[in-house]
Amino acid sequence: MQLVVGRIGRPHGVRGEVTVEVRTDDPEARFAAGSVLATEPASRGPLTVERARWHRDILLLTLAGVAGRDAAEALRGTLLVIDSAEIPPSEDPDEFHDHQLIGLAVVTAGGERVGEVADVLHHGQDLLVIDRPAGGEAYVPFVRQLVPEIDLERGVLVVDAPPGLLDSGETE
Repeated sequence: MQLVVGRIGRPHGVRGEVTVEVRTDDPEARFAAGSVLATEPASRGPLTVERARWHRDILLLTLAGVAGRDAAEALRGTLLVIDSAEIPPSEDPDEFHDHQLIGLAVVTAGGERVGEVADVLHHGQDLLVIDRPAGGEAYVPFVRQLVPEIDLERGVLVVDAPPGLLDSGETE
C-alpha cells in the first residue's frame, strides 16, 4: 500500500527548491539527503533528495535533476509516497499505524460483524470510520474502552460500543 508522506507545493526561489506539505511524523528520516521517493503520478519520479532544510516551519527540498523555478513548478501538486512495507512495526503493542487498521473487519464483543474500518480521522480525538454493511458510516472513538482488541493477524477489530454508537444515522 502506498502512503503519502508529503505533497510538493510551490517553488522557493529560482534555483529549483520546492516547498513540501509534510504528511509524516518523521520528516527528518523520510526527507534525508539521499532518500529516494516514489511519486504520484509515478511519471514524475522517483525523486532523490539532495538537500532538506527548514525555513520558517516550511520544509524545503532540493531534488536531483530539478534545476530552476520552471522545473520546480512542474512538480507542484506531486504526492511523495512510500510503500507501507518500509515502515517498521511499532514496538508498543497498543500503537498502530492508520494503514494497519484500514480494511480490518469490525465485530462486536459478541462476534457479530458490523462493518469494516474505512478510515482513521485525527481531529483532537482519533476516530475510526466504520463502513456499515447496510450502507452508511459509523464513527467510533479510538479508545481502549470502546476498542478492546485488535488482531492484525486475523484482520479483526473488536468494538464494545454502547447502544446507538454503531447506528449509521439512517432511519428505516
